[in-house]
Amino acid sequence: MLQTGRAPKRILWVDDEVDLLKPHLLFLQARGYHVDAIANGDDALALMRESPYDLVLLDEQMPGRRGLEVLEILRREDPHQRVVMVTKSEEDHTMTEAIGRRVDDYLVKPTSPRQVLSVVTRVLEGTSIRQQRVAQDLAARFPTLSRMCQDAHSAEDFVRAYTEIVDWQLTLGEAGEQGLLDTVRSLMLDLRRDFGMWVTREYSRWVQGSADRPRLSVDVVRDFLVPKLGTDPVYFVVLDCMRLDQWRAMAPLLAEYFEIEESWHLSILPTATPYARNAIFSGQFPDDISRDHPGWWDSSDDEGSLNAFEDKLLIDQLRRLTGRDVPVHYDKIFSDRQSEQVRARVNSAVKTPGSVIALVFNFVDLMTHGRSESPILMEVARDEAALRDLTRAWFERSTAFKVLKEAARQGHQVLLTTDHGSILCQHPTTVFARKDVTSNLRYKFGQDLRAKVLSTAYNTRDQKDLRLPAGRPGMSYLIALEDYFFVYPTKLREYQARYRNAFLHGGISPEEMIVPVASLKPKP
Repeated sequence: MLQTGRAPKRILWVDDEVDLLKPHLLFLQARGYHVDAIANGDDALALMRESPYDLVLLDEQMPGRRGLEVLEILRREDPHQRVVMVTKSEEDHTMTEAIGRRVDDYLVKPTSPRQVLSVVTRVLEGTSIRQQRVAQDLAARFPTLSRMCQDAHSAEDFVRAYTEIVDWQLTLGEAGEQGLLDTVRSLMLDLRRDFGMWVTREYSRWVQGSADRPRLSVDVVRDFLVPKLGTDPVYFVVLDCMRLDQWRAMAPLLAEYFEIEESWHLSILPTATPYARNAIFSGQFPDDISRDHPGWWDSSDDEGSLNAFEDKLLIDQLRRLTGRDVPVHYDKIFSDRQSEQVRARVNSAVKTPGSVIALVFNFVDLMTHGRSESPILMEVARDEAALRDLTRAWFERSTAFKVLKEAARQGHQVLLTTDHGSILCQHPTTVFARKDVTSNLRYKFGQDLRAKVLSTAYNTRDQKDLRLPAGRPGMSYLIALEDYFFVYPTKLREYQARYRNAFLHGGISPEEMIVPVASLKPKP
C-alpha cells in the first residue's frame, strides 16, 4: 500500500490482451499505483525511453516482439529496471530463460488481481515492509533480550545473549536500520562489560580444572573431532581469527552443500594465536605444552616460533584420546596462490582411510592485522559490517571454500572452527612497563607492569591463573577488557591515532572469546 505524501509508483503493463486486464488495472490503481497499459513491445520501449517506470509487467507471448526479446533490449538500455514476466507458458525453458535474464519475479496466467498485487507489493514495497517488520520484531523482543543480557551468569547465558545480538546486527544491517543498530550496540556494550567481569572472576577457577567450567579451546578436538573419527576421512578446518558474525556471513554459502550444526567454545586467554590455537591442536594449556615440549616453547609470544608444531601436537592429542595413531595431513595456508597445490595434497591425503585433514587458513587474521597498517584496508573494512562483507567476499573465492565444496561432493564430514575472534577497539588505556614487555596491544606480560586505570584490564601476578609457563620473578600479566587497547605514556598520541578503530585480539570480550564450532555434514 502506498504511503501518504509520496508520488505514486509507476507501473507499465505490456500485454496484447490489455482490454482483458481492466479489473487488474483498477485494482492496482485503487491501491495507489499509477498504471499505464500498452499492447506491444515496441511502443512499450518507446514509452520507457521517454519516462522511467518503477516496474514493468511484461507479457511473454505477444505479436511482434516477444516478451523475452523486449526484455533483452530493456536489459541493455536499463540493467536495473525491475521486471515481472507474465506468460501463459508453464514450460520450464521459458521460466529458466526469463530468470536467467534477471527478471524480478514470474507470473503464470491466468492471474487474479490479488496475485498481481502480491507480486507488485513484494517487488516495489518489499524492502520498506521488511524494515517495518524488523523494527516491530525488535521492539517486541527488546525487553526480553535486555533481560537476557542483564541476567547472564553462565557461559550458556552469555552465549545465548551474544548470539542473538549478533543475529540482530546482521538482520538490522541488511534492512538498513541504522538507528535500531545503535540501540542493539548499546546492549552489546553492557553485555561486554558484564562478560569481562564474569570472566575475570571465574577464569582462574576454570583453568585449574573446575567441574563446571565451560567448553574451552582445549576441549574442541575431544568433544567435536574425535566423535567423527571412523573409516572415512574427516576434515578439521580452522579459520584463524574468525568472529561469530563473520561466520554467520559465510554460513549461507556452505548451506547449499552441507547440513550445518552450530555450537561454540570459549577461547582461552590470551585470545591470540600462540595460545588459543596451540590449545586447540594440543588439548593442553600453555604451561603443559611448555612442560612436555620445552624445545617448542620460548618466552616470546611470536606466532612463527610458537605455532610451528601444530601438526605434531594434534597427532599426540589424537593418540592420547583414541589410544592409536590417527593419520593426519596438516596444511597451513597463507595465500590463495597456493590453491592448486593445496587441493592436490588434500585429494591425495583423503585416500588414506580414517585420516584427519587438518587445514589452517590465515587470511582473516592477516586481513585483521593488515588493516591497522593499511589505509586502503582500513577504508574498505571500516567497521564490523564492512569486515563481514570483506570476509564473505574472500571466502566465496577462496581455497577454503573450494576445498570444502570438494569435501561435500566426496561425502566427507567437516569440523570447522576458529581459535579466537577480534574486537573493534575504540578506547586507549595507559600502561606503565619496562622495555622488555610483550608487544600485543590487548595483553601485556612484563616486570613492573601495571595499568593506570585498574578497571580496564584483568591483572594477575600468578601465571597459574592463566596456565602460562613460569616467567621471570616479578612478572605481571595484563589482559584488556571490553574494547580497550594498551598505550604507553611516552607514545600516547602515536598509539591512539594509529590503533583507535582497529580490530585487535588477545583480550577479554565476547567478540574474541565466544567463537563458533560448526559440524558440516554433506547434503545428499
